[in-house]
Amino acid sequence: MFAATAVGVVAVFLNMSGLAVALPTITRELGADPGQADWILLGYMLVTTALILVFGRVADIVGRRRLYLAGLVVFTAGTGLAALSPSAGFLIAARAVQGVGAAAVITNNTALLTDVFPARTLGRALGWNVTVAATAQVAGPVVGGAATQLLGWHGLFVVCVPIGLVAIGASVLAVPATGARVGRAREPFDLPGALLSTAMLTALVLTLTPGVTSTVADWLPWACAAATLALFTAFVAVQTRRSHPLVDVALLRTRAIALVLAAVLANAVGSYAVVLLASLHEQAVGGATSLEAGVLVTPVAAGTLITSAAAGSLFDRFTPRTLTTTGMAVTACGLLGFSLTLSTTTVPFLAVAPFLFLVGAGTGLFMTPSTSALMLGVPADRRGMANGLRSTAQNVGYLLSTALALAFTTTGLSGPARQAAYDGTLNTLNVLASGELDRFVANIRATGFVLTGIVAVGGVICLAFPTSLRAPRTADAVVVNTPQESATSRRATP
Repeated sequence: MFAATAVGVVAVFLNMSGLAVALPTITRELGADPGQADWILLGYMLVTTALILVFGRVADIVGRRRLYLAGLVVFTAGTGLAALSPSAGFLIAARAVQGVGAAAVITNNTALLTDVFPARTLGRALGWNVTVAATAQVAGPVVGGAATQLLGWHGLFVVCVPIGLVAIGASVLAVPATGARVGRAREPFDLPGALLSTAMLTALVLTLTPGVTSTVADWLPWACAAATLALFTAFVAVQTRRSHPLVDVALLRTRAIALVLAAVLANAVGSYAVVLLASLHEQAVGGATSLEAGVLVTPVAAGTLITSAAAGSLFDRFTPRTLTTTGMAVTACGLLGFSLTLSTTTVPFLAVAPFLFLVGAGTGLFMTPSTSALMLGVPADRRGMANGLRSTAQNVGYLLSTALALAFTTTGLSGPARQAAYDGTLNTLNVLASGELDRFVANIRATGFVLTGIVAVGGVICLAFPTSLRAPRTADAVVVNTPQESATSRRATP
């Protein structure tokens, strides 16, 4: 089953990581304006983020296998549509279809592994799951860059379709029907909560992307912020009154779980955009091809690959507080070093690679213990919901990180310079006299400093993890021993 779900992870992450290096080529060949270029990246994230909570609850009711398989089918179909896109608008719509499928896959992958693997080996299983995702991220920029250079930007999606088909076939054969469906299947689905959460997260996404919404109307970001607050208030009120809510508010009242979710958000915001920043710099400033940019950013995923593989074993020896705090510190050092090495010319690979590696290594060291602690700390029939909360926090972080990078890096640039920054031709414009190239590099550096600060805050949050949050010491121990969970756990950790 692990092998089957691993192929699904590869299908999702290979496409996700490859798009960052292909964006300049897509922008040029489709004639996309900066707003459309933003939505090619952000539209997918918006749909995925808005649906994860809903799919987490649906998985607990109808079964994770069924929803997981449906997600793979939809994602693969969306990938095929993206490969056939004749225009930027069509590609944005196809990416939205991909986002629907990706939400179902992401929500169920970790929960399926948690259902099957016992506590004594779950940390290693989740560590290898992160390793597989990191491997796909390593291959994504290189495969995406090579496919884009040889076949055009369509090639990025063409190579992912067969992988999706293999994932579907393997999962049909190997993924068992798991999850607490008995009794849960008769529970009513919280439709009001689903509608409110989707609307709330959509409004939040639009609030966090002022560079996109302000192109429609200057007042729209503020209206979206007000709508987010109103919808959040309504959502909390509905959830506390529902007998079978979309989100069990009791989970968020548990200090350990709330801190883990906050740390996941901070890590995602701080680390995710570094690949995009490095790729934009290398292509817009250094004039690199998509393949060269893909090779440049591979140290990020390589670092995640190495430390996530080790983190599964380390989880049995060290507390999540120790591992996650260390991971945040390593990531912050990498981001700071990366920001300081940038210049208005091509940065040598050997100069930036160690810092990019540290960003990935810290992220890999953080992800496995934080995920394992959260998934083992909730009852089995709430794992879909808990993983939905974790995935939502992570994807909101990814989206915010991307939105910050896109908005900050082009701040103060003229229209032609902003277009050139997206399509990778900024270095060919006569912008040196006006200082726009210097401004673009300074913006990337400032964004890196902001991300470093966010990761540092995340490290402080990790230091606040309670001592009850610990790695399992026995075959069937739980991780978070709260009063409510101790009553239902099979045996609490001594």
